[in-house]
Amino acid sequence: MKHSEFWAAMEAAFGNRATSVAADLVLGALDHRTGEQALAEGEAPRVVWEAICDAQQLPDSLRWYHRRQPAKRR
Repeated sequence: MKHSEFWAAMEAAFGNRATSVAADLVLGALDHRTGEQALAEGEAPRVVWEAICDAQQLPDSLRWYHRRQPAKRR
């Protein structure tokens, strides 16, 4: 997963709150860092995305959003 795919998936899941969720949601799976902190410290976007999906109990339709063809994302 690329950073751009991470942010596209975040926007699909959280809309205009995507950046707030990444900045504010503390994730135990990421050593109690926010997604934003983990990314800044070099964590792979896929790892951060999976932690957010687990913490927010996102459905598979959102969890795998980044794997779908761009034309099929909406």
